[in-house]
Amino acid sequence: MPNIKSAIKRVELTKARALKNAAAKSTLRTTLRRFDESLSTDAETAKVALSKATRALDKATTKGLVHKNTAARKKSRLCKRYAQQFAQVG
Repeated sequence: MPNIKSAIKRVELTKARALKNAAAKSTLRTTLRRFDESLSTDAETAKVALSKATRALDKATTKGLVHKNTAARKKSRLCKRYAQQFAQVG
């Protein structure tokens, strides 16, 4: 534990920020998992889950939880899986 007052404050802030980031990442993972689960249901439910997952990734990017290229890659893969699952025949 640091002795300097400002360093003590930084340690406390770092711990608080780490907890907040962990909670936000957990929420993001839950949203992505719910999209995966919705693929086994109908197309409308999956479409709603896809939009929620896309929005969650965008928010995570804005808050600095996920790099913008990582979010773009994940969104692309989610859309690709949605399209493959509910492809129109003919």
